[in-house]
Order: sequence, then structure tokens, then C-alpha cells
Amino acid sequence: MCASHVLPEVADLQSEMVALRHRLHAHPELGFEEFATSDLIAECLTEWGYRVSRGVGKTGVVGTLKRGEGRSLGLRADMDALPIQEETGLPYASRVDGVMHACGHDGHTATLLAAAKCLAQSGTFKGTLHLIFQPAEEGLGGARKMLEDGLLERFPCDAIFAMHNVPGYPAGHLGFYSGPFMASADTVSIRITGIGGHGAVPHKAVDPVVVCSSIVIALQSIVSRNVDPLETAIVTVGSIRSGTVSNVIPAYAEMSLSVRALTPEVRVLLERRITELVQGQAASFGASAQIDYQHCHPVLINHPEQTAFAREVARDWLGADRLIENLRPFTASEDFAFLLERCPGSYLVIGNGQGDGSCLLHNPGYDFNDACLAIGASYWVKLAERFLG
Repeated sequence: MCASHVLPEVADLQSEMVALRHRLHAHPELGFEEFATSDLIAECLTEWGYRVSRGVGKTGVVGTLKRGEGRSLGLRADMDALPIQEETGLPYASRVDGVMHACGHDGHTATLLAAAKCLAQSGTFKGTLHLIFQPAEEGLGGARKMLEDGLLERFPCDAIFAMHNVPGYPAGHLGFYSGPFMASADTVSIRITGIGGHGAVPHKAVDPVVVCSSIVIALQSIVSRNVDPLETAIVTVGSIRSGTVSNVIPAYAEMSLSVRALTPEVRVLLERRITELVQGQAASFGASAQIDYQHCHPVLINHPEQTAFAREVARDWLGADRLIENLRPFTASEDFAFLLERCPGSYLVIGNGQGDGSCLLHNPGYDFNDACLAIGASYWVKLAERFLG
């Protein structure tokens, strides 16, 4: 990462924003509980001259800065932490037992706040800037809740962008991908009802454990035989729960599945085949199946025009050698996908560093790389000024 690319006004804020990031890291809050976090964000934005709207999506914050007539731009950062016990040993480690910023949302928030201050104090643009601080990204549907609260009706955007750090790529390098970039994520809860009985007389029972075992094996055929080999699909059986003792055949068993796809079409195919297969397998044993298919996150699809624009801003400013080459889609999910279904935009990544010190996301040893703050904030300033130029 090259310090020469950091904007001077951002460099002046470096120590302030690192301190703010460490403060957020030490006081993490779970989804829809980001009360102190949103208080801090609102206080900063108000001080810098933004019109601040609270309670969008329960704990979400939107800061609006308007300068004349023109286009409208949305920039989003997520705020919530994870239910993980931190093991970094850092001086600013989480002070909340069992909760930590293990995904870098503290860094995303501090990065956008740094850009917010620079844009308010010295930014050159014409139009409306909406800074969206989203709660509950980690599986609780914060983006959907903000939309239900009228996010895009109250704060209309001609385009919307978000950034996430990714360990394993050079610190401060930016990556862009047009099209399906992150997988859909659905959760399937299955209850198999058989006939309980004594383990000594299994022929008088219908064993739901055997049914579940058959379903697990049969599910493997969906990805290998129903999905185009050139497409991406994942069906994971995360848990099977049944029975309490060895000599009793239980009356029912429960299964939980995680299902992912990188196109809406494959997502639909997976739901149809899983439903058909589970029902068919259960019936073949004389059991019945109840299926609760929960659609959690859609496929995140980056819009081509906005992605090309975002990449061009980075290339013209940083140079092609600081763009992540051959970036591939991720099978993780991201609820920014809900916003991209309603508004053109793009979701980009910033490298969090490589080598022994680079820890995976959602790991108790993870920490956001402070060296990325200045580059990320400078990029947001560059993108905003160019989009609203």
C-alpha cells in the first residue's frame, strides 16, 4: 500500500480515525443492538453538518449532505459485531464478553466516517450524498429492515456502493467484480416424523434417523447431477438431531441445511429439488416430512455500469497495479444484495493484508487492518466527488 495515494485531508485524520476504530472495536454490539455505536455515528455526523436520521431499520443511521441540485449517491457501511469471544490480546480488544468485531465492521464504519468528515469539510461535489450506516448485517436482515422503513423512498439514490475488507489480499488493494459476486443463502429446517419404538423390535417402527441418513446421501446428487457443472451450488447438512438413548427409536428427527447459489436460477432449482427429494425419501420409508424453507439472502449481483465506474475511479487514482486481479465470486452471502435489487450499484472489496498476520473473517483472532483506513476513506472521497462532479 502506498501512502502517496492517501489524500492529504484524509492523512490528517489518520490518528483520529484509528482511535475511533479502536473505540468501536472495544465496545462491539450485536445486530439491532448497536445503540452506542449509532449514538457515536450520529454525534459525529451532526457535528460535521450532516442532516441525521435515526432509527432507520431500528438502529440504522443515515447522514445526508446536500449541495445544490444534482445526482444522489449512497455509500453504506455495516455496524454490527458477532457473538464470538475475542482472542487477539490487543489493548483495544472487546470489553464485552462473547461479542467481538470479527468481520471488520468497526473498520468499515470508521472508514466511512473519515470520508464523511473530509467530504463535509473540503469535498467538492454537487448533489446529494447519503451515508448509510446499516445495522444487523450478520444474518439478521438489517438491509431488508432499512428498506421496509422506506430507506430508498426517503433517501433516493441514483447509485449505491459498499466496501468490505477481505484478508488474504494485499492491504489497501481494491477489487471489483461485475455480475453475480456473492451467493444467496437459504436455511432449510426439516422435520421427519416416523413411528417410535423399541430398539429391539425395529420392524414395528419407522426410524426417522434412517430416513435422515438416506436424505443426507441423496442430497449429494443435487449438486452433482441436477446443477450444471459450470454453475456454483452448495448444499450443506449442518445438523441432525434425534433421540436421547441407544435402545429407543425416536418418533421424529430434525435436520438443518444451508443452501447457496450464485445465480437466481440455480437458487430456484435447488429449492425445487431439495423439496422433491426430501418428500420422496421420507415417503419411501413410510415417514412424512415437514419442510420450512427460509429465503435469507438473495444473490448479490453487481451492476455492470456502476461496477465499471467504481473500477475506473480506483484505476485512475491508484493505478492498475493496486487493483486485485482475477477476483472471483465468493460463496459467502451479504445482505447488501437486497439494496442492489432495488438500486443500481456495486459491492467492492479492499484487501486486509497477507501473510501470518492475516486472519480469516469470523475468527476469534481477527482484527481489521488500520493501514486500510486511509486508502478506503480516500477512495470514498474520490468516488463521491467523481459521481457527484
